[in-house]
Amino acid sequence: MKTIHYIPVLLLGINVLACGGKKDDQAPPPYIPPTPVDKGWTFETTPIWADEFNYTGLPDNTKWGYDTGGGGWGNNELQYYTSREENASVGNGLLTITAKKEAYQNRNYTSTRLISKGKGDFLYGRFEVKAKLPKGKGTWPAIWMLPTDWAYGDWPKSGEIDIMEHVGYDPNMVHISVHTEAYNHSIGTQKTSKRTVEKAMEEFHVYRVDWTPFAIRGYIDDQLLFTFQNEEKGSATWPFDKKFHFLLNLAVGGNWGGAQGVDDSIFPARFEIDYVRVYKMIEK
Repeated sequence: MKTIHYIPVLLLGINVLACGGKKDDQAPPPYIPPTPVDKGWTFETTPIWADEFNYTGLPDNTKWGYDTGGGGWGNNELQYYTSREENASVGNGLLTITAKKEAYQNRNYTSTRLISKGKGDFLYGRFEVKAKLPKGKGTWPAIWMLPTDWAYGDWPKSGEIDIMEHVGYDPNMVHISVHTEAYNHSIGTQKTSKRTVEKAMEEFHVYRVDWTPFAIRGYIDDQLLFTFQNEEKGSATWPFDKKFHFLLNLAVGGNWGGAQGVDDSIFPARFEIDYVRVYKMIEK
């Protein structure tokens, strides 16, 4: 009778231990990162920052500063960037950045690299520039953006946004790109799109980026060309949650612009800009 009384208790104990063992062996559910959501952000219709270039002389110093020097700029470029009116001037409703063939500060070419850093710094928005590109082998104009504070580290960790790039040896082929730690040209993973823009060097076209927390989208003449989506994997793929500023420049030669040499007969080469406008993103 004692055996009969004790067997249920023994079996109950075994059952409890078995259940407990199964519970302890269960693995935690896998981490599923949040799915990015496009809230359909829109933009104000009046610019919050702009330069219409409706004056004469040097670029407006309340909106523009200069990167100057001739150290190659990380791309083996040939020009010396100056702050002279000979290389950057405003008149007839246009900003003209002029690259010249001349000996200057131990370099054989001069040009200008304008920056809005500290005078126009932005987080999200619509960024629009109307421009006519220079002609000739060896030219390398760009409309682009860099981080103001480099919060995630040196290039490419803090990001780069290229609204328009063009090299003269590939006429009318316009590129829109971004660079990050995970996606950049130095490791062959850059995110870029390109297309032929008819008469890009004879006529003005509108180059634009719409930057929201969900994606960076690039347009030429209001036609979507490029989309780079936020993968929600941190700054290595998306450092674009900090302020950036404009750069407008015309390089000579360099790793890309000079890949097929420089034609000295084209100088002076002119990069003409009709306006630069920034529209605020409407929060949702």
